Amino acid sequence: MSSFSNEPVIRIENATIFQEDKAILSDISLSIGKGEFVYLIGRTGSGKSSLMKTLYADLDLRLGQMEVAGFKINGIKSKQIAQLRRKISVIFQDFQLLADRTVAENLYFVMKATGWKEKSKMKTRMADVLMRVGLGAVDNKMPHQLSGGEQQRVVIARALINEPVLLIADEPTGNLDPEVSEGIFKLFTDINKSGTAILMGTHDHSFLDTHPSRVLKCQQGKLLDSDKEDFDFKSNY
Repeated sequence: MSSFSNEPVIRIENATIFQEDKAILSDISLSIGKGEFVYLIGRTGSGKSSLMKTLYADLDLRLGQMEVAGFKINGIKSKQIAQLRRKISVIFQDFQLLADRTVAENLYFVMKATGWKEKSKMKTRMADVLMRVGLGAVDNKMPHQLSGGEQQRVVIARALINEPVLLIADEPTGNLDPEVSEGIFKLFTDINKSGTAILMGTHDHSFLDTHPSRVLKCQQGKLLDSDKEDFDFKSNY
């Protein structure tokens, strides 16, 4: 393994994750390397989404240390949050596309928000990311004219615009049919092979069988790590 891939994109030391005033995950210490693919599982309410939100600085880190893509998350300033979110991307279950704008306008919106200025470069980059996710001539379509799988591909294209070092995906296939989910999952593995680290929260344990990889599991206030211990991926407790 090269030293490049040994450099963590996520490093956490003795962190406690809170939901409002309740500690939901305690004493987390782990690192995720560049280009690694990691599943995050656990029953609803176990702290999965709260951990993800803390990683992308949507929730404050009150206890412990956390570094994501080179940014210290504890005490992070709002200007740094904007910079952090140019280096990482987040994908949600419910797409979060702007319903009143075309696919192109959705992608341009993110580009402008993250500092892109030149129209020609923006146009080229948009074509690149749409092609990469297997979508050709959809740039002038509205989100409602696309299937669920196509919408999620647009979301992934949007997430790839700034070539993130880390992709955090929270139940990205949760609203999709199984065969569509498989296509979306394959897209994630292709993105991962090109060097982007992926942390994927999922309830779909079939992926763990068909595409085995490192697993983190939120369970009873702890974060279990398959790199460090054996545990039952399927059990809810």
